[in-house]
Amino acid sequence: MANIEITNYLNVSPQVVYQALTSTKGLSETWTQQCNVAEEKGGINVFEFGDESPTKFRIEELITNKKIRWLCIESDPEWVGTTVTFELEEKNGQTSVTLKQKNWKEMTEFYRWCNYNWGFFLYSLKQYCEEGKGIPFQERNF
Repeated sequence: MANIEITNYLNVSPQVVYQALTSTKGLSETWTQQCNVAEEKGGINVFEFGDESPTKFRIEELITNKKIRWLCIESDPEWVGTTVTFELEEKNGQTSVTLKQKNWKEMTEFYRWCNYNWGFFLYSLKQYCEEGKGIPFQERNF
């Protein structure tokens, strides 16, 4: 199995990052404007990207200001069964955000493209948390 793991450093508190990653407002500003985000463990987050079928994640774990873990239950077949985790840690006035998407069945072209896009997502998250404006899917030039 293959995993994606990326870290970025944001010049804000873990509380700011956690709020962005657990709210419709934050995720609509950083990932896609077409989303419905649950706020409790067991809830389902729904993300839409244009004409594609929705991507759905069940919230598996929420540790306030520290960790978020989702399980993909509906999406592209390569994503179903993968987990996406955000680990937050305060270091020297910054928050390190480590994103992990685990349990890919194999390293495919789609895996590599998603790896690039997760890196872009972390950049968008940084822009949103630090400057108030992210770059959601609808505003990106692919």
